[in-house]
Parts: sequence; structure tokens; C-alpha cells
Amino acid sequence: MAHEPDSKLSVNLAGLRLRSPVILAAGTAGFSDELADVMDLSQVGAVVSKSITREPREGNKTCRIVPSKAGMLNAIGLANPGIERFMSDIAPRLVETPTVVIGSIAGTSIPDYADVARHMDTAPALPAVELNVSCPNVHGGTEFGTDPVALADLITAVRDELKETKLFVKLSPIAVGQPSMVDVAQAAIEAGAEALTIANTVPAMGIDVRTRRPVLSNVTGGLSGPAVHPIAVKLVHDVYRGIARDAGIPIIGVGGITAWDDAAEMILAGANAFQIGSALFADPKIPARITKNISHWLNTHRVAEIKDLVGQVIQPE
Repeated sequence: MAHEPDSKLSVNLAGLRLRSPVILAAGTAGFSDELADVMDLSQVGAVVSKSITREPREGNKTCRIVPSKAGMLNAIGLANPGIERFMSDIAPRLVETPTVVIGSIAGTSIPDYADVARHMDTAPALPAVELNVSCPNVHGGTEFGTDPVALADLITAVRDELKETKLFVKLSPIAVGQPSMVDVAQAAIEAGAEALTIANTVPAMGIDVRTRRPVLSNVTGGLSGPAVHPIAVKLVHDVYRGIARDAGIPIIGVGGITAWDDAAEMILAGANAFQIGSALFADPKIPARITKNISHWLNTHRVAEIKDLVGQVIQPE
């Protein structure tokens, strides 16, 4: 019989209470309950739906998911039924999911995002939405998530459509250069983001040396899994200390979490919660093990609540 997660693990994301910091990342659990047959969803804090766009999308041709030596390459292409089908066929049954469901929004223009947000704002089962801003802007050619001005315009437009729903923003992994991750995060916060998810997959490519062809039909895609974990930890750390801590904006860390100590790193770096993604494809029991061991970690350190360890990495003197 399932038990409620340790009360020490409860987190508050901009007023959204989760029983646990463990969140299933967008695209890994279908619309909400795809993994219900192999795991107890009541034991996780939330699940993020696959990204929904204004119009239906078939996605890229196969191969669009390929294992790599330290993770997974993917170029799904945002396959989804579109917002109208989502609202009519899927949204009504989300209330049956035994945990919090967060909607995910994608698009190629500001009107695309705004239209999806307007629809999702009317879904009672979606208390928050997460903007996937790693999509190319058809008007500018670059990702919204790498352009602070375009990102601010996007968030402002979406914020205007959300009357009942909290707005989380999933940022692209800008590791070096200008603008920096902190610059983009600051633009997102000033435009109205209530929480930040850091970060998305890292642009990557694989080649089959026998055929000399790219392993993905889309040629390039995103790298996820253990290889990107140290990158994600750094980005969470940078944004927490650079802007989020003083602004009071929670961070959801994501990238290569496969065990409890990966998750603990995210918390110490500055994340209030964390998402598990690629690891679920290998072992859907991972969230339960992480939950148990994070609870043990808190007890070992005699910590009253997980929030007391957020950002508590000890800096060198």
C-alpha cells in the first residue's frame, strides 16, 4: 500500500504546493498518466504534460530517439494533437491524475503561445503551465530562450492570457557567452515568470560512421541524460545566485538526474524542485527510489524541511 511522501519533502512553487519535489518532465509521461501502469503517480509532486502547440503536429520522422554513450539524443518534433483536441479530448480527464498536472506550451510565434495559454487557463486541472521557449521564433529565426527581448515579449503576452494559472518558464541551456543564462532569467522574471525550469536539452548531433548518415532524421536534436547533469547544476547555481534568490523566484532543476544524489546536487545548487526525464525511459521506478533516499538524506542531516537546503552549497573561502 502506497504511503504519502515524507512531509519534509513538501515544496511551494510560487504558491503551488507539491507533496514532493519530484516532477516528471515534459514529454516523458505522455499527457499525464502514461506511466500509471508502472509507477504510482500519487508519490510524485507533479507531472508536466507533453508540449502542446496551436495546431496538430505529427513530429519528425524516425529515428527521433537514439541512445548515446552518456544519455539520449532526441528530436521528437513536438508531436501532439493541437490545443483544440487537447482541450476537448484530454483536458477533461486530467482531473483523474493523482498528482498535480502542469501544462506545457510550445510554438513558433507569440500568437501561437498566447492562444494555447488562453485555452489552458480554462482547464481546472492545470494550476500552472510551463513555457517551452527552446522553439525557433519564425520572425527572428533564433530560439525565444536565447533572446532576452523576444523572451520578455513572449512572456508578457502569455501572462496577459493567464487569469487563473501560474506561469513557469523552461529556459534553454545557455552555458557560455552573451546573453548569459542570468541575463535571460532576469528578462523572464521581469516579464512575469513565477518560476524557472533550468534547463532544456543541449543541442547535439550523432553520426553513424558506417553509413555516414546522421542518426536522427532531423540531423540534429537535443542531448539529455547524465552527460548534461553537471551543466544543468552550474546553470541552476548561476541563476540562483545571480537573480532568483534575491527575486524570490523558485527554480526547478532538470538535466541528467538518475539517482538521489543528482537530485540533491540540484537542491544544493539552488533548485526548489527537480524534474526527471530521460531516466524514466530506462527505469520508471527511479522517482520512488529518489524520493525515499532524499527523505533519508534530510533525516541524516537533521534537516526539518527540504527548503532549508536550497542553495546551501558551501562556497570556497
